[in-house]
Amino acid sequence: MNDEKKTNITVLLQAGRLPLDIMAEARTLAEKHDLGIYLTTMQNLRLTGVPEKVLEEVKSSLAALGADFKGPGKFPIPRVCVGMGHCNLGIIDTEAFSTTIVEKFGERKHTKAKFKIAVAGCTMCCPGVKTSDIGIMATRNGYEVFVGGKGGPYPKIGRRIAKKVTESEVMDIMAVLVEFHDRKTEKKQRFHKLLDDPEFPFKEI
Repeated sequence: MNDEKKTNITVLLQAGRLPLDIMAEARTLAEKHDLGIYLTTMQNLRLTGVPEKVLEEVKSSLAALGADFKGPGKFPIPRVCVGMGHCNLGIIDTEAFSTTIVEKFGERKHTKAKFKIAVAGCTMCCPGVKTSDIGIMATRNGYEVFVGGKGGPYPKIGRRIAKKVTESEVMDIMAVLVEFHDRKTEKKQRFHKLLDDPEFPFKEI
């Protein structure tokens, strides 16, 4: 019986895009160490069944190609749809929008767990905008922002707190929400449980 300890490694992917060199190296490592490869629901790449004795080797090989790894306290990369240029319904470049969010907030440390962001390039909401902690939906008349959505066994639709706003205004709203979540949460908390806080900074519209 093989009781060797194994773990998983999750490579964070900006806007769900998997660089070819990281994809090739992941395949090489998977074949070498008999690993599983899983594309997560948050659009990241997970190597499963990694023996602890080769953990550092695997991470170092991927890190050398620029891979970043999931870990506590990191600001979440938004889940996005494929967006304009790849879908005939797409109104915005969701990859570029996600990059703007990461550039603005990505250096924040100690982000609390249970915090998810989604960006949709149209009103179809494919990436789960209305069931994420912060959801941003592009429309023909600007952006709508939702907060407090969640999935799981008891899903909740997020509360709409802004409509017809610009990208710059979305970033300002996000900054307020991120600070509020951080201030009101000790360890981890879905935004849904904070909506009725008397200090919640936005009204439903």
